[in-house]
This record gives sequence, structure tokens and C-alpha cells, in this order.
Amino acid sequence: MVIVTMISPALLAAATCTLDSAAPKSTAKSSRVTKPQAHSLLSAASVWTAWCDLEVMSSRSSARGGHLAAASFALVLCLVVVVKARPANISIHKEKTPNSKETNEILPPDHLNGVKMEMDGHLNKDFHQEVFLGKEMEEFEEDSEPRRNRKKLIEIFTKVDFNKDRSVSAKEMQRWIMEKTEEHFQEAVRENKLSFRAVDPDGDGHVTWDEYRVKFLASKGFNEKEVAEKIKNNEELKVDEETQEVLESLKDRWFQADNPPADQLLNEEEFLSFLHPEHSRGMLKYMVKEIIRDLDQDGDKELTLSEFISLPMGTVENQQAQDIDDDWVRERKKEFEEVIDANHNGIVTMEELEEYMDPMNEYNALNEAKQMIAVADENQNHSLELEEILKYSEYFTGSKLMDYARNVHEEF
Repeated sequence: MVIVTMISPALLAAATCTLDSAAPKSTAKSSRVTKPQAHSLLSAASVWTAWCDLEVMSSRSSARGGHLAAASFALVLCLVVVVKARPANISIHKEKTPNSKETNEILPPDHLNGVKMEMDGHLNKDFHQEVFLGKEMEEFEEDSEPRRNRKKLIEIFTKVDFNKDRSVSAKEMQRWIMEKTEEHFQEAVRENKLSFRAVDPDGDGHVTWDEYRVKFLASKGFNEKEVAEKIKNNEELKVDEETQEVLESLKDRWFQADNPPADQLLNEEEFLSFLHPEHSRGMLKYMVKEIIRDLDQDGDKELTLSEFISLPMGTVENQQAQDIDDDWVRERKKEFEEVIDANHNGIVTMEELEEYMDPMNEYNALNEAKQMIAVADENQNHSLELEEILKYSEYFTGSKLMDYARNVHEEF
């Protein structure tokens, strides 16, 4: 019993330590101990301690051993019931914690790789890196080894330099940008196959709005069978206001993705348009309309410079104009005047914004290539040498390389 008294506190300490370190992280692996698991471990440790204490008591009084054995069994049973029982304040309609992976599989992503503007009208801060690195973007991390990043960047340079003249022209950069954009598209297609299977369990190749709605609410923690039964019987679904707003937005988007003739069913290709509107001409128009609706202050379905540089309505900065961020204004003003407003008349139409946001627009890719070259073209020869790309690595990769010029020629 000496061993038991030593093990019990140790087990409790281990459980507590596990609980403290079990806070969820976006990059956590599936094998990581979760917070509920840690709680279970802690509860199990408590059960073990209580059992051992009772065993000690029973060993000291064999005459009362039978009573204590029964008491110890009852105590363990009660503790297990307490651990497993659902708290009284949790609704049976939300009996599980939402699975973020499952939710992400069936929800349109907040961010679209390789698109210059976000769905909320903000400029894509990572656009340059996305169209220069493609799917290799994750390999360049701020805390990764600079020498390894430098070697990787040199490898990319040799691929962009298609004619092998040790410099990158605008045409070569344009070709590279189109390749990387296609990479993002193919990645979206692969992810869409998995997402479509998640909402089409019967595998008939079509999904109704009601089927999707059931899966969406299930991913938010609602009981899937109960939701499906209520929808089948046309009963009212009691959801919170925020969830209802999301559902209404998704429903509008769903029917926009339903290609004519509209049948209220989405096949796999239409579901791709639902999740990734940037790769469908019809859905791209819808996305542009949504952005203009949010930014257009006078309702003329066009954007002036003042409307484009204004911060979203309802923010503190918008209510106090003097606090508007200078960088925000400067960056958006430059993008509006030099890129989006194609005819430079001071007005951006839906057509102009649509062309600007089209990731497969070759003319835009060429303009982007010229802009990227201009940023790092120190010798003003309208092309990029390896030394220039390495020096401006933070612009191209988001990762700053130290001692960029050291041993460049030897490594190249």
C-alpha cells in the first residue's frame, strides 16, 4: 500500500499537467491529448485515489471489510456516473463539441488563395507569396532555418528562369504566376472531392440544400438525426441568431451555385463553385456583387475612391474618421488608382472589379509580374537576378533571409 500512496498523487499530477497543456491549437496533430481527455484522466485519477484510500481502510479493519468493499464499489460507481453524465445545462440538441475539421470541410473558406481581394473587401496581404510560391508557401516559415530557405528560393528561381539566362523577365514571371494559380485551383479540386463526400453520404452525386443544412448544423454541434427529422417534418429549427444569419448567407450562395436549369441540387462541380467562387465565372460575379454591396455607400453599384478606402461600417475607426489608418488608405488608394480602375476614370464598375479578382486573367498576371519585378529591380533592367530576389525575399516569400548574398554564386 506504500506504492499505492505514491502512485496516486503522481497520477493526479500527471493528469493536471496534461490538462494545463491541452489547450487547443490550430496546428495540433490529431493524436494530441484533448482537454476532455485530460479531464477524464483527472477524473480517473480521483477514482483511483478514492479506491486506494478505501482499500487502506479495509486492510486496517478486516472485521468491517465486507462493508467497506461494498462502500468502495458504490463510490467508484458513483464517480464514474458523475464523469460520464451530461451536465444539466447542456441541451440534448447540442450533445457534441463542434469538430473544426468537419466544419471546415463543408464551409466555404474565409480565405481564397491566389485571389487579390478577400470576400469582405480587404486586400489579400499574402497574395504575392501565394502566386510566387504556390503550394510550397508553407515551407517558408519565419522560424525556419534561413540557409534552408535560401536554398529553396534558389531552386524556385531556376524554375522561374525558363530560358536559363540567369534572369527572370516579366513574361517568365507571368508564366510562373499562372502555374502557381493553377496549383491552388487543383488543390481546391482535391479538397472539394473530400468535402462533397462529407455532404453526399449516399453517393448519388447530388446534394440538396436540406441535406447540406443537416450536415452543417451537425458540424456546429446539433444532433444530426433530430435536425434531419425536424426538416423532414417541416418543423421549426431553433438555432441562435448568429447561426441563422450564416445559414441564410449560405442558402443564397447555394442557389447562386446551382447552374441553369436550376434544380436545387448541387453536383460535385457546382459544389466546387459553392466553396470556391473564384474559379466559376457566375460565382465570381456573385462574389463581386457582395463586395460592392458592402462597400457601396450611395447604392449606385459602383465604387468611388472614397468608398473604396473607407473602413467597414460600424468599426470604431469609421466612427472616428481621424483614426483611419494611414497605411490602409495609402495601400487601397494605390491599388484602386493603379490597378483596379482600368480606364482611370475614378470609378470602379462591377466589370472592372470582376476582371481584377479573376485569378486566371492572364493580363492581370502580366501586370502582377511587372509589379513584382519593379519592387526588387535595383539595377532597373526590367528583369530580376538571383541576388535581387534573395535580397527582397521577405516580399516574395514572407520570410526574411539573413546574409542573403553570402555564397550566392557558389550555391547557384
